[in-house]
Amino acid sequence: MQRCHVSGSTVATQKAAGLSGFSLLNVTPIGGGAELVAVDLVGAGEGDMVLVALGSAARETDQTRGVPTDAAVVAIVDPAR
Repeated sequence: MQRCHVSGSTVATQKAAGLSGFSLLNVTPIGGGAELVAVDLVGAGEGDMVLVALGSAARETDQTRGVPTDAAVVAIVDPAR
């Protein structure tokens, strides 16, 4: 998993059947790296810090089994106290 910031969203009116019902979020790895598009499993929003499962791990949840994705937002990180 990788910690990322949600920088926006991607709107796709035509999606593969497995992606229907998922929001697509633009996420940027903390510490740098290329922006990714990830399926949102937890209702994250712009500005949130999130954990993103990558590669085959992104398809290991009940929601994403068989979904054509290699990045999935699986948690919203709570602010530091």
